[in-house]
Amino acid sequence: MIGIDVGGANLKIVDEHGVHIYYCPLWKESDLEEIISRYASADNAAVVMSGELADGFFNKTEGISYIVNAVKKTFPNAIFYGTDAKFHTNACPELAAANWLASVDFLRRKYPKGMMLDIGSTTADIVPFGQFEKLIRMTDTLRLQAGYLVYTGMLRTPVAALANSAEIHGVPTPFSTEYFACSGDVHFVLGHLGMEEYSSATPDGKEVSCEACQRRLARTVCADLEEIGQDGAVSIAESFWTAQKNLVCDAVDKVAKNANVDMILVGGIGSPTFAPLVGGADLTASLGIPADALPAFAVRELAGINNQS
Repeated sequence: MIGIDVGGANLKIVDEHGVHIYYCPLWKESDLEEIISRYASADNAAVVMSGELADGFFNKTEGISYIVNAVKKTFPNAIFYGTDAKFHTNACPELAAANWLASVDFLRRKYPKGMMLDIGSTTADIVPFGQFEKLIRMTDTLRLQAGYLVYTGMLRTPVAALANSAEIHGVPTPFSTEYFACSGDVHFVLGHLGMEEYSSATPDGKEVSCEACQRRLARTVCADLEEIGQDGAVSIAESFWTAQKNLVCDAVDKVAKNANVDMILVGGIGSPTFAPLVGGADLTASLGIPADALPAFAVRELAGINNQS
């Protein structure tokens, strides 16, 4: 059995050999079916998704059907975890954005009074475990309203979405709102992520390097890197990072206080960066759980539990 998490930008697969992450944007011509076919030797697949929201689909129903059909080309008997906390064998509305619930369902069994911060490329899931029944059938819209979903991540957040200015050569300088730079550029420049973690497409389609990231950041203030220098680019990165850090940490603090939790478990590619900030346990470093592919790992484990019951 393999675990599969189909996101809008990234495909994550967990098997007996470990974690495999692929950049697989569903709003473009997708390699989803071809990538999954590489794992045809597995007995079966347990699947969660959030990619049905990709704007290449007319609606979520179309997205769910596309993902289910792509998986079933290789695994006709695949099972799909839904927001009703049950496994399904065919496309249904409950499959939309259930990956976070699979993670919670798995972790709550050992940490019933804990909560999760799973911050990946695009979003931050901030969910307490204590009253699991109230989480069932929560949509992403409801989670946004409850503060359980914060739409910012380590790679794909536009810089101007969170920060609006930086001090350049001592002068407060407003940002343009073009998609010139993203959070991946920020975290690469600040040393929070390496080349391997920066797996998504860059805003300009160019390479990932310190200079390339700084050039993209410079464009945020309508400048070339030569105009503002490395110090200017770093100032832009730090401005964004301050805003993102405060947004996520404040949200975690609010949920933790309201739910009276005793432990924060941190997953996603942002776990090494955010775990110390929120006083949490990095899932990989502390517990040996693959933090960078938590839903794929969780759904595989849940499928095993389901088979035993």
